[in-house]
Amino acid sequence: MNNYITGSTIKRLRETKGITQNQLADMIGVSSKAVSKWETAKGLPDITLIEPLSKALGVSVMELMSGDTVTNKNISSNILRSKFYVCPICGNVMRSTGDAVISCCGISLPPLEAEEVDEAHGIEIEPVEDESFITVNHEMSKTHFISFIAHITSDRVQFVKFYPESDAQTRLQLRGRGYLYIYCNKHGLMKKKI
Repeated sequence: MNNYITGSTIKRLRETKGITQNQLADMIGVSSKAVSKWETAKGLPDITLIEPLSKALGVSVMELMSGDTVTNKNISSNILRSKFYVCPICGNVMRSTGDAVISCCGISLPPLEAEEVDEAHGIEIEPVEDESFITVNHEMSKTHFISFIAHITSDRVQFVKFYPESDAQTRLQLRGRGYLYIYCNKHGLMKKKI
């Protein structure tokens, strides 16, 4: 992590929550002078206090560390509003149904913006029994490949991870209206309305 908690973040979160320095100090077991020192940049909270401090201020540890709080306006958790995050270091893939603070390998990850599928990343869909056989016509080398495919509708998420030097094809049940997402390690996230 490149960030550590700033006094202005602590003060802003404390005031937003409507509590005094004394109240915050009591909640985490320190003196009000300690809280005052943190807020005036004359000291920093000990690492052992980060988790209790985040709980007292009503934010996650990541939000406290980065200074950016997340307000999820997607209170109904509409799956169609899913956001994908991919770590550029290890390739981990994460998905949220609203705003989130996601980090991996020590870096904060931004949500990916999906472009429409282009000709170079053509998707073929062929009905097979009660499923669809989906093929992404794309190179699958160690340096250029499709990492995953996902089908998202209002009530379901289907996700398949691909690996370099394998085939970018799978069978999915494409029921209902939604989006088919693919992720190319060089060209990013793409989607196709189904």
